[in-house]
Amino acid sequence: QVHLVESGGGLVHAGESLRLSCAASGIIFSESAMGWFRQAPGKQRELVARIVDTGRPIYGDFVKGRFSISRDSANNTVYLQMNSLKPEDTAVYYCWASFPYSWGQGTQVTVSS
Repeated sequence: QVHLVESGGGLVHAGESLRLSCAASGIIFSESAMGWFRQAPGKQRELVARIVDTGRPIYGDFVKGRFSISRDSANNTVYLQMNSLKPEDTAVYYCWASFPYSWGQGTQVTVSS
């Protein structure tokens, strides 16, 4: 059974940083793309970033160099470093795995102005 467990969300002020972590179990980490999506109230879930075992990460257009995704294969963990946070980044952030297709339970990120 696949488990994706997110951590690191919270309340910060605009301009501050957060680092999200997603610990994966029940998957062959090297065979799965991993990523982060987010969903704000009243909006559709959107891609924040995704990364495969090899190759260049892909980011949502709104990231504009502020976020960085990385993966640690030794610990089956994917990270999202978020810098220069804005109030519009407020959302529930979900960890995602492509194979098997899975979602974490989500972690709330709130950015105050």
